[in-house]
Amino acid sequence: MANSNQISEEQWKEKLSEKEFHVLREKGTEPPHSGKYNTHFEGGKYKCRGCGELLFDSQSKFESNCGWPSFDSSVEGSIEYIKDSKFGMQRIEILCSNCGGHIGHIFDDGPTETGKRYCVNSLSIDFKNK
Repeated sequence: MANSNQISEEQWKEKLSEKEFHVLREKGTEPPHSGKYNTHFEGGKYKCRGCGELLFDSQSKFESNCGWPSFDSSVEGSIEYIKDSKFGMQRIEILCSNCGGHIGHIFDDGPTETGKRYCVNSLSIDFKNK
């Protein structure tokens, strides 16, 4: 798919559902424990819902009990990291490096060797079985 700079907001609105548009293009967040991938642990790959870019492998997914899908690593080069100080918090926002879609945030409180927790909106990703 083309880079987001080549896709107008109207084209994004046609391509995505209203909720997907809110998360991916307006940096929204789905309610905790509401996403279809929160407790999904099938083997496969997770791709950006906006452009299809490969973001995460199921082997990096873990149960965090935070209410959103959590991964301890991403596919190299697939994520862009942006400082986010909205709502009086200091966080790192994660974006799809291909289309700029908002995926979620990353935290340094993961329980695995990486120490990372990529906290992801289910609405920002699609799953493909192995």
